[in-house]
Amino acid sequence: MTKSKVRTLTLFDFFAITASMVMTVYEYPSFATSKLSAVFFAILGGIFWFLPTALISAEMDSVEGWSNGGVFGWVGNALHSERVGFFAVFFQWFQITVGFVTMSYFIIGMLSRVFNWPALNNDPILKFIGVLVVFGLITVLQLGGTKYTAKIARWGFVIGILAMSVVFFGLAIAYLAQGNPLQIDFSWHALIPDFRKAGTLTIFATFILAFTGIEASASHINELQNPSRNYPLAMIILVVLAIILDAAGGLAVAAVIPQKTLSFNGGIDQTFKFLLLHFMPHGQWLLDIFVLLIVLGVVAEIGSWVVGPSRALQVATEYGMMPQVFRKTNKHDVPVPLLILQSVMVVVWDAILTFGGNGNGNVSFLVATTLTTLLYLVCYICMYIAYFSLIFKHSDAKRTYNVPGGKVGKIVVAVCGLATSIFTLVVSFIPSTALQTATARHHYLIILTICFVIGLIIPIVISAFRDKYDQHSEETIKHLEFEEKKDN
Repeated sequence: MTKSKVRTLTLFDFFAITASMVMTVYEYPSFATSKLSAVFFAILGGIFWFLPTALISAEMDSVEGWSNGGVFGWVGNALHSERVGFFAVFFQWFQITVGFVTMSYFIIGMLSRVFNWPALNNDPILKFIGVLVVFGLITVLQLGGTKYTAKIARWGFVIGILAMSVVFFGLAIAYLAQGNPLQIDFSWHALIPDFRKAGTLTIFATFILAFTGIEASASHINELQNPSRNYPLAMIILVVLAIILDAAGGLAVAAVIPQKTLSFNGGIDQTFKFLLLHFMPHGQWLLDIFVLLIVLGVVAEIGSWVVGPSRALQVATEYGMMPQVFRKTNKHDVPVPLLILQSVMVVVWDAILTFGGNGNGNVSFLVATTLTTLLYLVCYICMYIAYFSLIFKHSDAKRTYNVPGGKVGKIVVAVCGLATSIFTLVVSFIPSTALQTATARHHYLIILTICFVIGLIIPIVISAFRDKYDQHSEETIKHLEFEEKKDN
């Protein structure tokens, strides 16, 4: 039996950790490329993917004996395969090693502007080193355990995400109310995207990326107070809040910043500067404070991601899916060897994405965000397949939460989520309309394809040596206990 843990996380603490993983202000400029259609994409993605993913995550986590290890436990138990469970949790962990670079790019872009150091964001070598420094410092802060992660997430979410979003939207609404010229068409026909352009579909993938991660906090479920009530409640609140903020954020950026001058990793700063200085011409000092607070929100997001997926992967290691050195934790139950491996992967992706973009910052940023989406979608496809197994093969499994609508409702939810995942994976390979030159699109496609194939191969290679991990282990290797299927 696993040692029981003290349940220290309140509903708000857990919500803050999860929200910090999901709600990303640095994605607003990417949303802005869809102009008024950002509202359409946010609602579409929210209904057909975000909500289904939240609902099935809540149900699978509530199944008796399935919550340990998050995605690993859900998929492994549902499909009676520790190996497939490992594939799912590996991709959940692996994608964020790419995502860390994306988030660090945003921080570097903001800091370079605040401290008037353009080279930090424009010089590839300085940018490469900057990512390492940012990620390294945040990782060290997480070594003290979940209580520190929760504190950083709480303050980062409230101040850096929620409060700054309110200020941001307040400025945008005031600007709109004055009747100032806008950069986009606010007519009804502009709400529906032009699906005749294949590149338009890739923008939808950006919204899916913004909604990913809602299940990643499940590795903290054993520390959550009253999980049967608080877990699904946190999921539903987050779905509604994220859809509203993402749609409004993309719309605000698109309304005031011309598409041709929009920077993907500096667009928030561009928009804040335009709006704030419009109302306060001498408010540069206040702008710098706002930017630093937004950076705090992204620091909270990185901090929430540093330990969560690593802890879930560490559980898979206890089942012999990786070398047993990665099973070890420090006195605060933080899987330090996995964090070291995670840091090595960040260095690799940092080099590939920073130097592989041929000096084009938008190419690097788009490849990073799209690759994150692709790798994560493989995890979600595994999750949805596992949920179908739960519906048809494990209908008698005890659980404290069920997706509404009975069996039919569950099937509809699962079909929507799985179909959207597959569709998004396919269209993500279409170069975005934001890449305006053939050279940029060529670099995008080559780098993205190579990195994705490498990502698919790695867990297959790791799991191929599973027998050797068992032989050299000095600790007991666990195994999932599968119940025989009952005849209905």
